[in-house]
Amino acid sequence: MRTNVSGRVAAVLVILEGLGVLVLAVWQLVALFSGDTGSIESAIALVVLTVVGAAAVLAFGVATWREQSWGRSGAIVTQLLILAVALGAATGAYADPGIALVLAVPAVVVLVLLVLAVREAGRAARGGGPV
Repeated sequence: MRTNVSGRVAAVLVILEGLGVLVLAVWQLVALFSGDTGSIESAIALVVLTVVGAAAVLAFGVATWREQSWGRSGAIVTQLLILAVALGAATGAYADPGIALVLAVPAVVVLVLLVLAVREAGRAARGGGPV
């Protein structure tokens, strides 16, 4: 049986995204402890939500690596959310097209890889085996 290469590459990239969100949580903690926050309660809540989000993205990456469909589904939703954030970064009063591209390009690449992984998994489930 051949390994689902697109699924493996997508899993690694999703895990890297999850690690990136963890780095964001560390950055938020540094800001919290340095006193660079307007509201301590809101900052703590944001750190907790960021860590929960990172755990979810990491779980999606691991599940995708293990070729579990819920991991691919969650990772696809994650990429769509990242694309929504990229669209927000590209528009509005404080638009920054550079940040939008930095967010959107990897999300599109991972999204394409995940769709390919879903197709390969579907073929394998129907008995056609991996392509």
